[in-house]
Amino acid sequence: IAEMAFNFSERKKFGTWRRLWLYLAQAEKSLGLPITDEQIKEMEANLDNIDFKMAAEEEKKLRHDVMAHVHTFAHCCPKAAAIIHLGATSCYVGDNTDLIVLRDGFNLLLPKLARVISRLADFAEAHADLPTLGFTHYQPAQLTTVGKRCCLWIQDLCMDLQNLERARDDLRFRGVKGTTGTQASFLQLFEGDHSKVEELDRLVTAKAGFKRSYMVTGQTYSRKVDIEVLSVLASLGASVHKVSTVCIYSRKEDKRRCSSAMPYKRNPMRSERCCSLARHLMTLVLDPLQTASVQWFERTLDDSANRRVCLAEAFLTADIILSTLQNISEGLVIYPKVIDRRIRQELPFMATENIIMAMVKAGGNRQDCHEKIRVLSQQAAAVVKQEGGDNDFIARVRADPYFSPIHEHLDSLLDPSSFIGRAPQQVAKFLKEEVRPALIPYQSKMGGKIELTL
Repeated sequence: IAEMAFNFSERKKFGTWRRLWLYLAQAEKSLGLPITDEQIKEMEANLDNIDFKMAAEEEKKLRHDVMAHVHTFAHCCPKAAAIIHLGATSCYVGDNTDLIVLRDGFNLLLPKLARVISRLADFAEAHADLPTLGFTHYQPAQLTTVGKRCCLWIQDLCMDLQNLERARDDLRFRGVKGTTGTQASFLQLFEGDHSKVEELDRLVTAKAGFKRSYMVTGQTYSRKVDIEVLSVLASLGASVHKVSTVCIYSRKEDKRRCSSAMPYKRNPMRSERCCSLARHLMTLVLDPLQTASVQWFERTLDDSANRRVCLAEAFLTADIILSTLQNISEGLVIYPKVIDRRIRQELPFMATENIIMAMVKAGGNRQDCHEKIRVLSQQAAAVVKQEGGDNDFIARVRADPYFSPIHEHLDSLLDPSSFIGRAPQQVAKFLKEEVRPALIPYQSKMGGKIELTL
């Protein structure tokens, strides 16, 4: 959490501005502009020597944040003052820094997401063959297993992992493009030498740690990029909301109080927190959508204040959500007896097909058996729905002499493990072939457990 906060901090932002001014000066010098080693060394020595008070005073006077920091940097680099920001526009430091921060933000989120997936994968593997009641349309359905259900969450999160990796890897550098993207100022500096302007762009891009820059820009990089970035984070928010709605945090905490009025309660507060923040994360993509739609011509300035809020909020929100979800996934508790009781409430009706098949194998008539079961099941349903009693369908089958040929086989016919299909095999194959390989790049960053105080 502290790392992500620093990533969007003023110190990271303005320290990166100074590094970008250094990269530009180094590249311009290497291509023949009259910049001295002494000027370069002076800049290198003052990259983090930022007088924030002076910068604030300059900005109050100049009403321009970039020029305020040009003056502040120049104040501690008097020999290099004349060549700081040479040929550049404000978006050279502004937009390029944003792209660096977005890239670094993804690099902070990805290991955290991988840790969540790893914890859930361990849980799924441990419970791969534990039957549980399935639900479709929020109604009881064919059995599945606890591990298989967990794999549904893992699959969504693995898609998010791939999406975040893709969005990070698709990021390019704005590069050295000038005021409206034409590189006119740099072409003038290099006296019409197009090859040097192209090489300048390539050199600065490489120094900033990017493989490519956008070939065409206006004054800014396309705000469609911000849509792509926040779209994958919004998608992650949807996954987290889904998982946290179903995945109730049940770790035993003896001293935790969940209600001032109802002492017996154990509220899933951290799951609820994830859902609450995930909803906020999902809405933030609307900001870059609207911003990109009104960036007419080479740029308009109504993007600036909005982006300073929504980009930082999206990454900070995703960061705390993943930390909380990791904590949840490390404390999951299941109650096998409760699971079994709920299975037993619904399994009798699900077993009717198996009972019919067994009776036919024992020499019975399929149609006669179907009718017998229809009558008994409706009687049992009436007990459940009208009287509030337990499902006594199997007791009725045991009491009916018609079913005597299979009475001794009823227990095996009602074994929950016979209703879960290939769920355990699917879990094993999925974890081995898709999940574990996707986590390999993050093995060194799996870390320990996360403990939250609230």
